[in-house]
Amino acid sequence: MADGSLTIARRELQVLKAEKTIVLALLIQVFIAAFSSFLVVGLVSLYDPGSVQGYQVDVALAGTDSEARELLAVMNDQPGVRPVPYETQEAALAAFEEGDVGAVLVAQRRDGRTFVRATVPDSNIETTVTVVQVREVLRAFERAERAERATSLERTPLDLPPQGTSSPYFGFTYTVLVPLLLFLPVFISGSLAVDSLTEERDRGTLELLRVAPVSFGDIVDGKLLAAAGLAPAQAALWITLLRANGTSVAHPFLLVAFVGSLAVLVVSLALAIAIVAPDRRTAQLLYSVAVLLVFGGTAVLPVNPANTAARLAIDSADPTSAATVVAVAAVGVCAYLGLRWLTRRVDPATLG
Repeated sequence: MADGSLTIARRELQVLKAEKTIVLALLIQVFIAAFSSFLVVGLVSLYDPGSVQGYQVDVALAGTDSEARELLAVMNDQPGVRPVPYETQEAALAAFEEGDVGAVLVAQRRDGRTFVRATVPDSNIETTVTVVQVREVLRAFERAERAERATSLERTPLDLPPQGTSSPYFGFTYTVLVPLLLFLPVFISGSLAVDSLTEERDRGTLELLRVAPVSFGDIVDGKLLAAAGLAPAQAALWITLLRANGTSVAHPFLLVAFVGSLAVLVVSLALAIAIVAPDRRTAQLLYSVAVLLVFGGTAVLPVNPANTAARLAIDSADPTSAATVVAVAAVGVCAYLGLRWLTRRVDPATLG
């Protein structure tokens, strides 16, 4: 890029330092990355309430003797519930109404089948966790029943698959937290690029820039350099803070290159929209719709940007992941060339 583009880029960065909203957004992201190990505990409790450790729900248990004993044996193995046996269903429900227990399970056998009726609070602050804990009990009970009844079948069935033992903290960190920190700067950069060019036009400062010894293409290039350069810089900082905070992130250079390619693609698209859109509101709306369509469409693919970032971060990348990074870089270059083609065919006088 020419010296004029670098001058425009430095000017854009100076303007951004005065934007309190952008500075606040950056500080929030810094806080999340710097204290990820602390925050992830609370965030995982929202992402997967069943992962909350040390919380137990008192569950009243009633029903026919044999089924209640079987269910009691299963509940004793579940760390999230504390069984409270009752003689009758009515006594269990009365304890639930009085608030002595958090849920009720009634096990009965009818027509050779075991039925379990669950009663949980209608709505309070503990409902979500209670429902999750009761659901885990019912899943474990169903699994035990299937294993027990398999012995009476004429044919030996296949063994039940092993229960998953993956940590919800691991899944949340690499499927939600890391992609969020990597891709959020990309989307913000695109929005900044739209605002930057449309505000220049609305305020009439685009005419002043054209007086300087820079072309319209240099102005667009400078804005692209400032906006698209912020995303990989932030990604590198977030990865550094995550690793310093105990969250291992593999292939940091490839991830930063991936974010940079996405930033070039998104910011080029944003600037093209800002050039052809009549005003700021329309440009922002079109940009938002375009980003949703692009990333919403790629989300259904087997290898999408979020999946690729997660695989790279956990050092589980395969050839398709590397191919995705190369493909995004190629599309980003094509988007930039398309933007250059557009700037050469647009009369700047019609934008001022």
